[in-house]
This record gives sequence, structure tokens and C-alpha cells, in this order.
Amino acid sequence: MTQENDFYYSNEKEPHRIRTKDILKAHPEVKELIGRNPLTFFAVLLAVGFQFTLAYFLKDMAWWQVFLGAYCLGAFADHVLFVTIHEASHNLLFKTKNLNVFTALLANTPSVIPSAVSFQRYHIKHHVFQGIPELDGDIPYHWEARLIKSNPFMKALWLLFYPIFQVARTFRLKEIQPIDSWVVANFVTQIIITSAVFYFWGPMAVLYLFLSFFFSIGLHPVGGRWIQEHYLKDTMQETYSYYGVLNLINMNIGYHNEHHDFPSIPWHNLPKLKKTAAEFYDPLVSHKSWTLLLIQFLFDKNITLYSRVVRSDRAKLPVNDPSTPDREMTQVTI
Repeated sequence: MTQENDFYYSNEKEPHRIRTKDILKAHPEVKELIGRNPLTFFAVLLAVGFQFTLAYFLKDMAWWQVFLGAYCLGAFADHVLFVTIHEASHNLLFKTKNLNVFTALLANTPSVIPSAVSFQRYHIKHHVFQGIPELDGDIPYHWEARLIKSNPFMKALWLLFYPIFQVARTFRLKEIQPIDSWVVANFVTQIIITSAVFYFWGPMAVLYLFLSFFFSIGLHPVGGRWIQEHYLKDTMQETYSYYGVLNLINMNIGYHNEHHDFPSIPWHNLPKLKKTAAEFYDPLVSHKSWTLLLIQFLFDKNITLYSRVVRSDRAKLPVNDPSTPDREMTQVTI
């Protein structure tokens, strides 16, 4: 599939609500998989501790050693933390909303950039309004797609600075989220933590944390996840799952079709959902390697930022649509 100058447009409603309804009809027992996993909090503590410990040990190292540490170790740990922030955005750790937000703030601490609270709010809109550019911050700008085109070097730069592009997209959205006490707390926490690391451990420790963040969602094997989730691969299928080995250390984040169908199912139950509803998921196109996908994205001229399905806001469903029975836990404004 080649699309050089525009996105692929669809007048159909996004597919996940339809499949959710069909799966519930065929397998009502999947409702038992819906819930929360408070043990995820210990994964947050482990990854946060790992990042700050490694930052301490690298504080007196050369820049290239810091670079290698961030790329080979820190990026994986930061990506795990990003996954836990994602789980918290769906209130999948604790019943109390504030505890989920607090967990996200804690998970954000090694990442330098205050992003946890904003991600939580805009990510929910991505689920509710998938493919609607005015409301879905996951859709690239037109200028963004034209700038990157099919040039491997530009694609690599785009991945390297992907967090910056993500922030820039929020200014396009119709519904800008307000600055409240949680947003302020996120910024203040990051300023205090980063300043303390700089004061006590020095610039190399901060550089390690900063590079770990950028690599974890950018030009890195785990960065292939951003291509995997919604960029088209020889089909008009809008969402793709990844079933490779990195799911083991990234809390099944690759089960993306399953997650979009049932965002109220925590990470540890997503493989069970796939197994239970195998007749719905096995026929779908999926990926087995983020690394190979990353290489393909960089060098395949047929995959560009325009390789996305978008739809008019007239095709959206209201948040309380009855065909989305599992979303009562996720479509909450935090």
C-alpha cells in the first residue's frame, strides 16, 4: 500500500466497538478478565529503583558510556515505566483514581520530562475517538507527514524526537485539557527530582535519565511499538498487535488489538483474552518483531506517516454508546 500525499479516509466507525460487542456475545466469560492489578505497583518501584541506581553508577562515566547505558538498559526500563503509566491511565492498578494518578507520577520521576498526567488524559481520547484528527492526538499532522515523507534519515529523526511531535499534536486538538493541581504536581515533582539528581550526582546522571526517556519511545527497538500499533501494513486493518518476546518484559503492551477492544482488562489478562477469543484475533495481521518492523519502517518507501486511517468526527460514537459495555472504567476524565 502506498499513500504519499494524504491519509486513508474511512466513513466507517472504528472497529473495536464492533468487535467488543461480537466477542462479548460469543464469549461472555471474558467479562471475568476485567479488573485491576495492584501488583503492577511493584513493577513501578523496581523500574524506578533501577533507573536511579544506574544513574548513580554512571554519574562519573564518560558521555559515550552514559549513551550506551541509556540505549542498552535505560530505554527498556523507561519503556516499562511508560507501560505502567499507560495502565494507570485506564485505572487498572487501583480502584481509587487518585492512587492511579499518584502511581503514574511516581513512574514518571526518572524520565525528566513531566508527561504522565497529560498522557493519561489524551490517551483516553485516543481510545474514544480513534482516527479523528481533531480529537485523537495519535494522528500525525499533515505537515509532519509531508516533512518526513519516505526519507529514511527523516524517519529516523522523527523517531528520535517522537516525544516532541507528540506534544506538538495536542495543540491541534479541539478539546485541550486544563491545567489543574495534578498537572502542576507532575511538573513540580519532575523539577524537584531532576534538580536533586543534578545537584547530588551531576550532569551525567541527568543525561542518562534524559536519554533513557527519549530512546524508550523513539529510535530504539522498543520504539517499533509506535509503528506497530496503528500504521498500516498491506491492509486497511487499523490496529495491529505484536506477539514477540519483548512482551515478557513490557507487560504485554504488544497486545494492542486486545487492549483497544477491552481497555478495562489489565495487562496480565490480555493473553487470556486472545486465547479465549482466538477466532477473532488469529485471523488479524500481527507483528512478531519490533526491531524488524523498525527497520522496515525506516527503509520501506511504502510506509510513511500517511499510512494511517482517519475518519470524520461524524463517524464517532458517543462516549456512553451502549455497544461499549466494557469502557465504563476507562472513559473517565481524570
